[in-house]
Amino acid sequence: MGIWTRRAEQRHKGRVLELIFLCAVLFGVDPARAATVRAVTITPDVIRIDFSAPVGEAERFLLAGPNRIAVDVAGASPGAALAVAGGPVARVRQGQAGLGALRLVFDLLDPATVSMAQFSSDGRVLTLGMRPASAADFAAASRLGRATILSPLAGMPTLAAARRDQRRYQVSVPIGRARTGVDLPQIAGPADQALPLVVIDAGHGGHDPGALAPDGQRREEDITLALARAARDALVATGRVRVALTRDSDRYLVLEERYGIARRLGADLFISVHADAAENREAHGASIYTLSEVASDREAARLAARENRANILAGVDLGGQNADVRSILIDLTQRETMNLSVDFARTFQRVAATSIPFRAGALRHAGFVVLKAPDMPSMLLEAGFITNAADEDRLSSRDGQQAIARGLRDGILQHFARRIARAETGAGPGVQIAAR
Repeated sequence: MGIWTRRAEQRHKGRVLELIFLCAVLFGVDPARAATVRAVTITPDVIRIDFSAPVGEAERFLLAGPNRIAVDVAGASPGAALAVAGGPVARVRQGQAGLGALRLVFDLLDPATVSMAQFSSDGRVLTLGMRPASAADFAAASRLGRATILSPLAGMPTLAAARRDQRRYQVSVPIGRARTGVDLPQIAGPADQALPLVVIDAGHGGHDPGALAPDGQRREEDITLALARAARDALVATGRVRVALTRDSDRYLVLEERYGIARRLGADLFISVHADAAENREAHGASIYTLSEVASDREAARLAARENRANILAGVDLGGQNADVRSILIDLTQRETMNLSVDFARTFQRVAATSIPFRAGALRHAGFVVLKAPDMPSMLLEAGFITNAADEDRLSSRDGQQAIARGLRDGILQHFARRIARAETGAGPGVQIAAR
């Protein structure tokens, strides 16, 4: 009986090995034997990816907010760290896109679309052609979805098999849901409800440190909190606005909670403060982001589809309206909010330029979650690059933080002054605020 059991076990192990080999042949490749990236060469109009062995089919697609070019490759796995040299690409990231599949993501400094994509005859080199594009053209191209790049070799792995295998084992963890019980922060400044309320959001915090300086000593979460506090103090000292911080300590907030706090307080303006990072340590200067058109469309559609869409939006109760009217009101409100956001961002850049060094093309648009409040002008400020030595010193020093605070103060006061003037002359939308 013992001999029969041992022979049965041996036969069973043999069948298992045969099945494993057959599955590897039919449905993909062993990740340990997959090709890896040997080099990535980037010029202003070409991305060349060299692999250690032939790879299978690929797909390329564009991602907006922030702008990226992404490529999935079957029969490949992540390789060594990649350096970037030249072209519109700020950095390259790589990770797995399934069992035996690779994803490369090219973060773009400026919008660029893919003009061509093809493999070399031996399947070891993938070349992508790039051409500059406007923000609108990039957004339109990103909506086109994926384009397949066929391997020149027969019998190579496919992305369909890689994704099918990836879905065999999954762990789902619910994240990102805003807590309804988040305490509202205190409002600093005069106890005058007629004065405008500004909510400043210090990015990251808690278990999310954000970007790190190259030496690992300085963290984005600490810098953003210091900047938010400095801006609050500078604004409160004027006696012309009220200010609240989404966090005044090292705590974590879900993205939706950040602008949710501002909406619950009835804020007239929301500013999220961050510090940028890049592989290229020469990158420097501040950037300003407002919500992109594409992200706005998606958010408006999502809001219109909500079951709880009877909420108050910009002071209007949508509960008594039919679906079409609600959708139109949401869209109009969002468009007006976006216009106000862009108007503020332009005013801020112009007024704060003497205090904050901005990078070329500083005013940008992206789908940041914290900017998606439909009825509150919002802006995200990347105050500088923590990965650049000069910017890091500026962001971390008291003098540098005070300069950024002055820029925020002056830009915010100018923004509200313009809105008051428009409201008084009837030249544009205004708010119920008082000037001193």
